[in-house]
Amino acid sequence: MMYSDKVMDHFTNPRNVGEIIDADGIGEVGNAKCGDIMRMYLKIEDGIIEDVKFKTFGCGSAIASSSMATELIKGKTIDEAMRLTNKAVADALDGLPPVKMHCSVLAEQAIKSALLDYSKKHNIHIEGLEDINFDDDHHHDIEE
Repeated sequence: MMYSDKVMDHFTNPRNVGEIIDADGIGEVGNAKCGDIMRMYLKIEDGIIEDVKFKTFGCGSAIASSSMATELIKGKTIDEAMRLTNKAVADALDGLPPVKMHCSVLAEQAIKSALLDYSKKHNIHIEGLEDINFDDDHHHDIEE
């Protein structure tokens, strides 16, 4: 399986690893089948994502996807973070192998899960969150 230099870079030197103790929103998503678990922490001030950290247990692609996703939303507005797609994460990494695309989906879902937590804690409506299906049972074929 070929990984891009960017995937390797974010896997070996992941950005924004850790946790935010007084996070405004925490989201956790996982897939028991492939064993990837992602937790995202958001610090939000005046609708801007001031800080974002993650803890991911999973494969290199899961770690690289989490790292890249945090880079893509840091300093952005909630609306901009809501528009982040798994494709944008994968593209920013110069692509992921097809069997690893679910890792970028998890990264997108982890961010949205953290935003959902934030919206509930602060009683704020975030447009588009109600449509999200956090499907932790998504299927993908594992190539032997």
